[in-house]
Amino acid sequence: MNADEMTLRRSMVETCRKMNDSGINQGTSGNLSARFGDGFLITPSSMAYDVMQPEDIVEMGWDGSYAGRRPSSEWRFHRDILRARPDVNVVLHCHSTHATAVACHHRTIPAFHYMVGVMGGTTLRCARYATFGTQALSDAAIEALEDRMACLLGQHGQISLGTTLEGALWMAIEVETLARMYMQALVIGEPPVLSDTEMARVIAQMRRMSYGLGPEPEGETDVARARPA
Repeated sequence: MNADEMTLRRSMVETCRKMNDSGINQGTSGNLSARFGDGFLITPSSMAYDVMQPEDIVEMGWDGSYAGRRPSSEWRFHRDILRARPDVNVVLHCHSTHATAVACHHRTIPAFHYMVGVMGGTTLRCARYATFGTQALSDAAIEALEDRMACLLGQHGQISLGTTLEGALWMAIEVETLARMYMQALVIGEPPVLSDTEMARVIAQMRRMSYGLGPEPEGETDVARARPA
């Protein structure tokens, strides 16, 4: 095992513990994978994160072969998502409370709040239900994740993607936050939804800011400029 692999394994264990510390995961539920070498690394099956060590992380190939401990029961959708989405390196799955509650109603979360755009579109989709660990669930997840960085899983939980471990964890926490806000908004009634035109502008602003730029200027005198040193 080389230094790069050990560093990644340690970071995965740390991220798993952060999942529990943040409240988006409990016990041995949830799982995490990261692209590495000619395959990927994934958390083992039925092991609590507080006792997990870097050596417990499982190495898997695209053909489903593995070395070491038995991989997570959800290895199929981790493999299939990473194989289908060369733009991402990390897949995070958890049963966060509010996201799962919304998913139990098979609800797609609309653009009731502009931050829905951070997932890449005008909705946070909910995938159709399929038995855990099956190819059917993997197929449903890939469909719901088309052009998105996160989705809900019907009567199951959520999946969040990232180019880094930190990005995937941030996305998962954002999914849970939006689901909680959506449930609170529904107490008053079905909230109004931002138009596709506005969401297109929101998503464009987010892309600009991810490139280190500010929001689109409103005019020549409305541009943030760094002062000379």
